[in-house]
This record gives sequence, C-alpha cells and structure tokens, in this order.
Amino acid sequence: MSATLLVQVVSSFAAAAVPLLGPILTQRWNLPPESIGYVSSAVSIGICWCLACGGPMLDHHGPIRTLQIGLAAMCLGLILLSQPIAALGFAGALVLGLGTAPNNPAGSTMLMRTAPPTHRNLIFSIRQAGVPLGGTIAGVSVAPAVAALGFSHTIWLIAAIVLLSLLAVQPFQKRLDMERGPANRQWARMFLSPSALRRAAEVIRSHPSLPLITGMGISFSVAQTSVQAFTATYLVTQHGRSLAEAGYFMAVLLAASTVSRIALGWLADRWRRGLLLLGLLLLAASAAVVLLIWSAAGPSWALYCSVAFIGATSLGWNGVYMAELARLAPPTQIGDVTSAANLFGFTGSFCGPLIFAFIASRTASFDWPYLLVAAQLAACGVFVLWRRSWR
Repeated sequence: MSATLLVQVVSSFAAAAVPLLGPILTQRWNLPPESIGYVSSAVSIGICWCLACGGPMLDHHGPIRTLQIGLAAMCLGLILLSQPIAALGFAGALVLGLGTAPNNPAGSTMLMRTAPPTHRNLIFSIRQAGVPLGGTIAGVSVAPAVAALGFSHTIWLIAAIVLLSLLAVQPFQKRLDMERGPANRQWARMFLSPSALRRAAEVIRSHPSLPLITGMGISFSVAQTSVQAFTATYLVTQHGRSLAEAGYFMAVLLAASTVSRIALGWLADRWRRGLLLLGLLLLAASAAVVLLIWSAAGPSWALYCSVAFIGATSLGWNGVYMAELARLAPPTQIGDVTSAANLFGFTGSFCGPLIFAFIASRTASFDWPYLLVAAQLAACGVFVLWRRSWR
C-alpha cells in the first residue's frame, strides 16, 4: 500500500502540473488557450498506448519495476515539456502519458493479492485517493514555485521529485516482484503490436458486467479529463481569475476528490452495491458540471463550493470503479482486465478534450462544451440505472 500510494501521489502531482501550467505552456508555444486540450489528449494517447501494449511488460518485470519504468518515462516527458518548441512539448505529453499508465494495473495486481474482500473498496479507494492528493499538492505549490523559480526550473524540480520517488520504492522491488507473470523478453516490441486492441476487447467480454462498467468508465473519464484540463484555463481566460487563484480552486476540487474517494469506498463496502453507487454518481457529476458553469462568474465562496462538489463526484469514482473491476475479473486476469477497461476509459480521456477544445474554439466559450460533458454523464447514468433496474 505504501509503495503504490507514494507512486500514485507523485505521478498525479506531476501530471496535474501540466493543466495548471496550461496558460504558460500555450503562450510559450504561441497557441490559443484552448490548445491545452490537445496536450491533455496527447497524454491520454500515451496512457492508452501503454495500457493496450504494456501487459507483457508488467508480467516480465513485476509491478514495482514496471512502476519505476513509468516514473523514468515521466521524467523524460517533463523535460521535453519544458522546451519552448510545441512539437517537443506534445512529444513530452505523450511520454508523460506512457509513464502514468502503469499505476492502475500494477497497483491493482499488488493490492488484490493482499486486500481482504470486506475492505477491498476502501483499500482501493485509499490508493486512488493518491491521485487527487497529488493534484491538490500541485494546485497549492506549482504557481508559487513558478513565481519563485520561473517556469523551466519548476518543471525540472517536479522531474527531480519524480526521480526521487523512483529510488524510494526500490527497497520494495525484490519482495513485491517475486510473483510475476510469464517472462517475455519481447515485451518492448509488444508496444508496436497491432493486436493489442483486439486482446483488450476479448478481455472485457470475459464477464457480462464488464462492458457496462467499462462504458461507465468512459463517461467518467470524459468528464474528469475535461474538468482537469480546462478548469484552470477557463477560470483564468474567461472569468479573469489569477493563475494562483485558479490553482487554489483546483486544489479544493482535488482535495474534495481525495476525501470523496475514501468515503465512497467505505460506503461501497457497507452497501455492497458498487455498480448502483457508480450509476447514481454519474447523475450527481452531471449536476455538478452544470453548477460549475452557473457559479464561475459569481462570488468566490460559491465557486469554491461548486468545485468541491464537482471534485467529489466527477473525480471521486475511481476507487469504487477499480475495486469493481478487480471483483468482476477472473483471478488470473486482474491486471489484464484493469488495463483493458482503463484503455477504453482513456479513449474517453483522449476524445473528450479534443471535442471540448473544438467546440470551445467554434463557440468562443467554454460553457457549451461543459454542458455537453454534463449531458453525456446524465445520459450514461440514466442508462445504467435503467439496466440495473431490470436485474
């Protein structure tokens, strides 16, 4: 738990810094503000690529070594992002995504070996709480670091923190990597395998409920990535907030998500109806997105309340989702099922910001794409509750 939580927090801290630095990045690259959505999509492409093709890497190296390889890739991605050339920046975002992707399958594989079934949702949710916790730390620290050190030095500082976490988990490597899958020295070549998507689809069909929960993950991923990618830029460029103030709003959003993930995991363990809880959360997240639009131009206290609500709903689902995937997966395929479901989920993370950015550029407003995000959440929630009501 300590090893996976540390990596989750640090990886999320590094990834969350990118949208927070969106106004600076797009200005350095001479691109319009909504182009930060394309950066987020590049990160999602990297995540999808690794989730589709990284299974043999996890089997060959074991979970801890796989996490360390991911952290090394994140360091390289951050260094490329620090360059003032847009092409290098987008390449860095892709590599950053490659480095972020191993967290869920590697972490789920380790926790499923040891987590007692009666507390599985809570334990998975505690680990997933590391995602918004890392984002919260980024929200309160990145803008002050830029003011004190400058943009480039801040990026290098974040890369150094990632490198230190890579070294910190080394003592766990020998013990936790003892139980590996089949060795495959061709794992690197598998990253270019065209059969990866077909294998992922076959894995999702291994249980009748997996396609439904995978669809829920896609809907949540569209909302989560859009909220994280655009909210800071939305508040700065459309509502005149400062970069530091936007960082505080994002910190509140992510802090609320941290608390929500743990609370929802506890509730799912007590209620024992994780899929129904996720369906209700879809509807709550839709309402939260609409509330964000309504309160963005209002007083700060109202905006703080709305971002806390949206953090608790549209970013609070992951722990219950991961635990349900692990519960439904065949015992020997937990890593494969988690990778496959997250692969399809991150297609939503890829497409969501692209569509969001396109609509924002055509309407000259962020409001309409936010409403579209809310609509797809509501539609998915209604469908899920309708399907579950007939069982």
